[in-house]
Amino acid sequence: MSKESAPVSFKEQSTQRYEPPYAHPSGAVPPRIPAELIPEHVAIVMDGNGRWANQRGLPRIEGHKAGEPALLDVVAGAIELGVKYVTVYAFSTENWKRSPEEVRFLMGFNKDVLRRQRDQLNRWGVEVRWSGRKPRLWGSVIRELQDAERLTRGNTQCVLTMCINYGGRAELVDGFNRMAEDVAKGRLKPGGISEKTVQKYLYQPDLPDVDLFMRSSGEQRLSNFLPWQSAYAEFVFLDELWPDVDRTTLYKAVETYARRDRRYGAAVDSAAV
Repeated sequence: MSKESAPVSFKEQSTQRYEPPYAHPSGAVPPRIPAELIPEHVAIVMDGNGRWANQRGLPRIEGHKAGEPALLDVVAGAIELGVKYVTVYAFSTENWKRSPEEVRFLMGFNKDVLRRQRDQLNRWGVEVRWSGRKPRLWGSVIRELQDAERLTRGNTQCVLTMCINYGGRAELVDGFNRMAEDVAKGRLKPGGISEKTVQKYLYQPDLPDVDLFMRSSGEQRLSNFLPWQSAYAEFVFLDELWPDVDRTTLYKAVETYARRDRRYGAAVDSAAV
C-alpha cells in the first residue's frame, strides 16, 4: 500500500476533526517548554470571584459570571500547551454554607455554563467529566453534567473534570465505605489494600496524580481539594483574582512548574556530584 493511500489512524482522525482554540486577544502564544516538562494534570482552585465583584461595588454573583470566560480561556491555554487533564473546583461540599441566594445562583450558573460551553469544548476535543457527590446536588445540574459527559466522551485533546459538590475528605470517606462493603462481601481482602486499591475507589480512578496545583486570589491552602491526588503536586499560588486570570497566567504557572526540581522524596548529595 502506498504512503498516499495508507489509512489514517483513529488517533489521527480524532485529532484532525478538532478545531484549535481561538487566539488570545493580545496575540500571546504559549512559551516553548520541552514536552517532558509540561504538567500532565493541572488542578485549579478558581478563587476570588466574590472579592473581584466587591472591589467593583458589584454583587458577588457578578464575580462568578466574570469567571466563566476565564475558565474557557485557561482550558484553551491548556490545549495549546499540551496539558492533558484540567480539574477545577466549581462547587465544594462546604459551599452549601453560603447564603441561600448565592447557592441557588451557583447551582443554576454551573448548569448554564455547561449548557453554554459544552459544544465549544466538544469542538476543541475536550472530554468533560464530573467528580462529586449526588446527594443535595440539583437534579438539573446532574442532567447537564451527564449530557456534557455523553456529548464529549472519547475526545482526546484534554479532559476537563468539573468538581461540583466535591470535597476531598468526602471522596475518601465514600471510597472507604465502598471498600468496607466489598470486604464484608468477600470481594476484597483487608490485608491486600494498597495505595492502588484506594485509587480504584476514588470518584475518577483513572485521573493521574496532580502535577501542578494552581490557586488564584493569593490564598495558600488546599481547601479540601484533591488531597490524595495532590500528595506530590507542585503548588503555584497566584495573586490574581479568578476573573482576571487567563491563559497567559497558565503559561507563567507552567513555566514556574518547569523550573521546579521534583524529587518525590529522593535527594542528591551535592558533594557527591
